[in-house]
Amino acid sequence: MCGIVGILGRGPVADQIVDSLKRLEYRGYDSAGVATLEGDRLERRRAEGKLKNLETRLKSEPLAGHTGIGHTRWATHGKPTESNAHPHATDNVAVVHNGIIENFRELRKMLEKEGAKFASETDTETVAHLVNSYLLKGASPQEAVKASLPQLRGAFALAFLFRGHGDLMIGARRGSPLAIGHGDGEMYLGSDAIALAPFTDTISYLEDGDWVVLTREVGVIYDAHGAVVNREVLKSGASSFLVDKANYRHFMAKEIHEQPEVVGHTLARYVDMATEKVALPAKLPFDFGAIQRISITACGTASYAGYIAKYWFERLSRMPVELDVASEFRYREAPLRKGDLAIFISQSGETADTLAALRYAKSQGLHTLSVVNVPTSTIARESETVLPTLAGPEIGVASTKAFTCQLMVLAALAVAAGKARGELSDADEAKLVRGLIEIPRLMAAALATEPQIEKLARDIAKSKDVLYLGRGTSYPLALEGALKLKEISYIHAEGYAAGELKHGPIALIDENMPVVVIAPFDRVFEKTVSNMQEVAARGGGIILMTDAKGAAEATIESLVTIVLPDMAATFTPMVYAVPVQLLAYHTAVIMGTDVDQPRNLAKSVTVE
Repeated sequence: MCGIVGILGRGPVADQIVDSLKRLEYRGYDSAGVATLEGDRLERRRAEGKLKNLETRLKSEPLAGHTGIGHTRWATHGKPTESNAHPHATDNVAVVHNGIIENFRELRKMLEKEGAKFASETDTETVAHLVNSYLLKGASPQEAVKASLPQLRGAFALAFLFRGHGDLMIGARRGSPLAIGHGDGEMYLGSDAIALAPFTDTISYLEDGDWVVLTREVGVIYDAHGAVVNREVLKSGASSFLVDKANYRHFMAKEIHEQPEVVGHTLARYVDMATEKVALPAKLPFDFGAIQRISITACGTASYAGYIAKYWFERLSRMPVELDVASEFRYREAPLRKGDLAIFISQSGETADTLAALRYAKSQGLHTLSVVNVPTSTIARESETVLPTLAGPEIGVASTKAFTCQLMVLAALAVAAGKARGELSDADEAKLVRGLIEIPRLMAAALATEPQIEKLARDIAKSKDVLYLGRGTSYPLALEGALKLKEISYIHAEGYAAGELKHGPIALIDENMPVVVIAPFDRVFEKTVSNMQEVAARGGGIILMTDAKGAAEATIESLVTIVLPDMAATFTPMVYAVPVQLLAYHTAVIMGTDVDQPRNLAKSVTVE
């Protein structure tokens, strides 16, 4: 999650860009840089470390251009050095980038064969050389970007400058957000409205797949198919000190749509994408080989993240895992083995029951590790090891992006455990890491199901009860789906392991009972299909969330199918969480409830 700013100004823009980047520094502080156009010259200034280092550089080596782009970086590919800092450039084009280009290795090899010379370890420089390759063949800047974007695989936001084109800037988004700021004879690009608040309150948001050609007077927006489109121009209430809803009706909707970006940000903290290895940000004070059992403790949605992690740890590291809700664990005086590992998961890091469980585990001599979104929280401070999620502020009470970021951290940790215990080979680790790297792009693709889900929610809103079913890691996600629907729509819902259907819950099935089945095409898919047939035989309406192969195999009447992208089975919960969240959200909107602040609930439960 890096920060992007672009300005087509009427005077020198470098200082304005740096001021705007300060409002985005929470997005990354490994390095920063600015590129401007001055006459026919494309010039850059970059610096390792925090923005103050770039400010110092610009004082001694100022930039006078009236057109510029800037970037504050969270390192993904390559170390946080000046050579890896953005903007990346050739003689003809400069680019800043937020996100991940998954296929950069293949593109880099192709471009090197064509004679491109690379100066960094980053995926971003590949984009600069790809666009440059078309410019060298005589393409216009607009033609070069249009030809390049379909070749990029991943979730990203981009902003480009072109030598000799002082009244031109091009931006593009796929998965990561990008906003256009409209001024008087000036135009702007930014990762969010907060960055642009000092310059303008008139904002347009690019939709997924859009790209825009900006001049000082106008912005022409194209969709993913190349058609010119209009996007609503809004008055933003953002300031440099406020979290903004952007163009979303609720914070929850914004936070659902932020997931490709923030999960990618978290991913970058926990894996080395260049070597395809897990690279935990903290040195662990224990050896996974000496751990005999893991205890995972959390509350609510965080406990379901832990439940999914239980499957991952047991399968990938062959280590037994116990899962407890913190309110039970703290009082049942569980026997614990000194030297084993206890993991605590909390968005706020202040959850009272989880904190009490942590203190109990410490008193029993366990190693303690916390997964939290607030690294200064009490749980973080009192844990032996802290693995932060990088979800950013989550305002909606019902957790969405914090949940999927927790899953990303736990997935990386499970892979690390499997590798440390000799259960995973180097090739196994690389395959799993490649699967993790794909997640932000796949989440962005899953968001494309929203129109279908919004329509479906109209029927769900008429129901009094809803069942959610799943097997394997989809079972805890079924529990989470039911919780989400209860939390914000107030419709009664329950999640079950699909194999348990015939052991009681099937008595509830009739023509008025929607049944949401979460079933990627995996080794237990056929078993889940048999459960769906049991529901169909009793008149229940089935909503199946699966992939293309699953949709083709599940030929059952009374079936509505949400088709999600194909992916390896191991990490499906992070992607399938998206439609589960969207279904709850749109049902609640139709019901007219207070989505962001549902009744009787608080964001952080700091009392028993």
